[in-house]
Amino acid sequence: QVQLVESGGALVQAGGSLRLSCAASGRTLSRDSMGWFRQAPGKEREFVAAIYWRGGSTYYTDSVKGRFTISRDNAKNTVYLQMNSLKPEDTAVYYCAARASRGISTEQYEYGYWGQGTQVTVSS
Repeated sequence: QVQLVESGGALVQAGGSLRLSCAASGRTLSRDSMGWFRQAPGKEREFVAAIYWRGGSTYYTDSVKGRFTISRDNAKNTVYLQMNSLKPEDTAVYYCAARASRGISTEQYEYGYWGQGTQVTVSS
């Protein structure tokens, strides 16, 4: 069984930066692809970013390209989401997820393990 715990969420002003972390326990995730999703108030959860199991390939939703960077440290069993130039529309609960496959996916149903989420609030 895999447990994922996100941290790093906070209240930040527009234009600011945050780095989210997702620490995994239970087993190594070095062969899983990882993703970040978010859910804003009153909206459905949506894909944000994903990273290949080796960390070489990444994929982002259009609205965060050039501002967010997903990375991973397999030695620490941790995935990160660096968020720069934050906008009020980035306000959401951010979730990390693990997919027991090496390839990248934007589909929530393909991720078998989820964290509890961390709140990011961007004020204007």
